[in-house]
Amino acid sequence: MRTFRLFPANSFQMQALLAAIMKKLLYLSVVLLFSVASLHAQDIPYIKSDQITAWKNDTSNTVYVLNFWATWCAPCVAELPDFEKLSQEYADKDVRVVLISTDFRRDVEKRLKPFVAKKKLEGSVVFIDETTPNKWIDLVSPEWTGAIPATLVVSKGRGFEQFFEKQLHFEELEAAVKAALNN
Repeated sequence: MRTFRLFPANSFQMQALLAAIMKKLLYLSVVLLFSVASLHAQDIPYIKSDQITAWKNDTSNTVYVLNFWATWCAPCVAELPDFEKLSQEYADKDVRVVLISTDFRRDVEKRLKPFVAKKKLEGSVVFIDETTPNKWIDLVSPEWTGAIPATLVVSKGRGFEQFFEKQLHFEELEAAVKAALNN
């Protein structure tokens, strides 16, 4: 009759078994870590300039706050918490805040997505996927020189449009949104 052993007979076999178990546990830990991290990572849709036109021409009473920014722009990054606050405080109103990244396409995966995760941005973040900014800058506002940060507060349904080509603070943002809502 053959005897069943729960553990290997010698220490070499025991070490090999433990190494195999540790390897499997490490693999499962890495898979679990990436699975959990991906649950919290925000998807960043790519948009074309026609989406800007669609937001501007929306005849509903929705107020769109379209902020054009980039991860490498210090004033842009400085104003992001104010846009997040606006998004949260007006979540139950007919206001939609959209952070439109003007980063380079090659940096979306390696720079933009990690930046959004690190800063814990919960609002809507999109990437404008156009190769020539001159094709869409005038769509936003004929006043725009192309400098960022830039923000458009617009509601065609309410007959409101206000453009800013500077860093904004919460008070200015909120004043523009209130003006749009009361228009």
